[in-house]
Amino acid sequence: MADEKICKENPMKGIPLDINFTTFIYSLSSSAVVALGEAEDPSTGKVEFQPEMAKHTIDVLGMLKDKFDKGLDESEKKLLCEIVYNLRMAYVNKLK
Repeated sequence: MADEKICKENPMKGIPLDINFTTFIYSLSSSAVVALGEAEDPSTGKVEFQPEMAKHTIDVLGMLKDKFDKGLDESEKKLLCEIVYNLRMAYVNKLK
C-alpha cells in the first residue's frame, strides 16, 4: 500500500487549461452570485437565496484576499477587493 499513488492520474492530462488566478476568482464570485439569488443556478435552473452558501463563498474570497494580498499584482488586488466588497454588500442587502 505504501507504494500506491495517493492520487489517481489526472484524466485531463494533455488537455490545455485556461485557468489562472483571475478565472479562479471569477469562478468563485459567480458561485457567490448564484448563492445570493442574483443569478440562475445552472444545475437547477432556479434562482434562490442560499445565505449559508453565499456567506461561505464570500468568506473564502475574503480569506484569499487576506492571504494573498502581498503576492498579488495591482490589477489582481483591485479585482479581488472589488469582488469581495460587492458580494459582501449584496449579501448584507439580502439580509435586510
